[in-house]
Order: sequence, then structure tokens, then C-alpha cells
Amino acid sequence: MGKVLAAFGIQGWVKIHSETRPMDDIGRYRMWQLRLKDGWADFRVKSVKFQGKGLVAKLEGVNDRNHAESLSGAEIAVDPAKLPRLPQGEYYWRDLIGMRVATKEGVELGEIDHLLETGANDVLVIKGERERLVPFVPDQVVLEVDLEARRMIVDWDPEF
Repeated sequence: MGKVLAAFGIQGWVKIHSETRPMDDIGRYRMWQLRLKDGWADFRVKSVKFQGKGLVAKLEGVNDRNHAESLSGAEIAVDPAKLPRLPQGEYYWRDLIGMRVATKEGVELGEIDHLLETGANDVLVIKGERERLVPFVPDQVVLEVDLEARRMIVDWDPEF
């Protein structure tokens, strides 16, 4: 869902990067799970607001800069059951990561490692015998997504 970037101010606020669209939708979720050095921890969200072009959040129990700094770099997740259902043909990035990818001719390209947001369209980063960057363009490049089989079929030249 996002990442804690840094402490903000002296009262325990944190700067965050949100991967939700729109970006402030991350504030709809009142309970976050943060991946800390020693595992996942739950934090109740008291407030999320815009600060300049980004977002800051106030988490319950985080009341000073030192505690906020200790959260820097933590990944933000939410309980998947709390996520809204998506229309047919739309996917959460988390559902695509780890999926096997093959061309329409059956050439295995590898596994989706992560996605990049570029502005024009998202890009799949596929790692196999080498890394490939494949644009996520449904019906043109991405021909089939099978969530149950964890497999994607693409119209892509394996030499790219």
C-alpha cells in the first residue's frame, strides 16, 4: 500500500509514500500493518493529510520524533479483506507479484518481481534468465491474467 519515508516534525507524524489511487485513499484504512526490522506490527491510523505534494500520517502510540524515525523505511500493508473488490480486468499489484509470465507462443519469461509506475502506464519487472520490463497494457500487451493459476500471457518479443 505504501511506505513510511521519514519522521515529520517532533510530535510523531511520519511522511508516507502511498501507492493507492488517489494517493490519499490510504487514509481510508484505519489499521495499518508496518513491516519493521523484527516483523509486522499493527498501528491504528489517527490521521492522514496532505503536506505539500505528499502525505503525512499520525499513528496511535507514536508521539515523538524518535519513535517516528524508528518507523522510517517500513512497508505499509492492510488486511486484504478490507480492500474493495475490483471490477473484472483490474488487479491489485500485490496479486500480480510472483505471477509466472509467458509469451502467447509459450516462451517462459520469468516471474513478476515488482511493478513500476511511469505515468503513461505501469511496467511489469519480470525476472527470469534476465530482467525484462514489459508495459502493463491490457488487451494489447497483457493478453490474459489468471489469478488462480498465478499465470500471465503477454504479446511480447522475448528478445526485448
